[in-house]
Amino acid sequence: MASPLHQLKIIELGHVIAGPMSASLLSDFGADIIKVEAPGRADMMRELGPKADDGVGVWWKTLGRNKRTLCLNWKSDEGRDILRSMVESADVLIENFRPGVLERAGIGPETLHEWNPDLVILRVSGYGQDGPMRDVPAFGRAAEAMSGLAYLTGFPDGPPMHPGFPAADSTTGLMGALGIMIALFAREKGIARGQVVDLAVFEALLRLMDYPVPALTGANLSPRRNGLRQPMDFAPGGMFRTSDGVWLTVSAGSAETAQRLLRAVGGDSLADDPRFETLGEMSQHMAVVFDAINDFVTQHTAEEVTAVFARHDAVASRVFSVEEITTNEQIRHRGNIVSVDGEQTQVIGPIPHLSATPGELRWLGRSPGADSRSILNDLGLDDEQISDLCEAGLVRLEGKGTP
Repeated sequence: MASPLHQLKIIELGHVIAGPMSASLLSDFGADIIKVEAPGRADMMRELGPKADDGVGVWWKTLGRNKRTLCLNWKSDEGRDILRSMVESADVLIENFRPGVLERAGIGPETLHEWNPDLVILRVSGYGQDGPMRDVPAFGRAAEAMSGLAYLTGFPDGPPMHPGFPAADSTTGLMGALGIMIALFAREKGIARGQVVDLAVFEALLRLMDYPVPALTGANLSPRRNGLRQPMDFAPGGMFRTSDGVWLTVSAGSAETAQRLLRAVGGDSLADDPRFETLGEMSQHMAVVFDAINDFVTQHTAEEVTAVFARHDAVASRVFSVEEITTNEQIRHRGNIVSVDGEQTQVIGPIPHLSATPGELRWLGRSPGADSRSILNDLGLDDEQISDLCEAGLVRLEGKGTP
């Protein structure tokens, strides 16, 4: 069965995480991604982080999955002509350079839409293509700071903290893929032709964080970082360590589930306390609730806590290490960790799960220029022309030249 996006052609001029993540997510469902890298200057993700036994960076293996690679100097006249040929038959172009880079190279959105009026262009940048901070350089951590995520992470008397993964870049990749699909849907329905998806890295987190702004503007409540508890303490829960050293996260999102939680940790006397009759009243006494949960959990083993919570239909979830993630039966059953033939490295599989047209991992990240010849052949260039481009340093084939 054909993959749902198998006719979608995407040119990826992006680098590092945010832009390439958008392409990677769509590649899982069949999109044909051509990743373009400059000869002699490959994407830094190939070298960033640990290497697999074959010497290839494991981060690149997953970000470069299912993508064909072309080494092309698209800033040269000849390279621009090749890029134009690619754009004319493409559906999407992804770039995440600083604002103005494409324009200075003579291939801004106006030019790209002259070449292909139906092209969807995803432009990812630190602060967006306009505004007073347009030209300010930014990385993911700056975006996490601007979105409020870092401010709300950590302990009240400690510094703001970043999460343990590149949250801003990764969520931008997800939001970028969504933006592309919305723009393609608008094109399919005749609402618009090609258009620009302008996405600032801080905006994806800002949208997913969401509730602090209405909490402040609508209820005059300003969330603060709260350590192991919720920033606004609107429902019972938090992070607790059992007597045998296992970390559990406990949560309850409604009055009913909160009552079950209180009954599990403190019996009827705690659950029926008038102070905890509703979540609104409970929020006024959340320190008491937190202490009650903490007292119970710290005095019992993880197995004991889990058994008591199960009897009361309350939720206590073990905090998994990476080792536990890779061996968990549910994760394995869902097919969330996958591999390809000949590769020891495993990666997270396509998500979400589609019943009729599921995603597929076809290959992991390829070497620079691995597909240069076949891509250029498809554009009508013969081997002699390709050789001339290689001699001029405008194109690189796999295994030729420096990465």
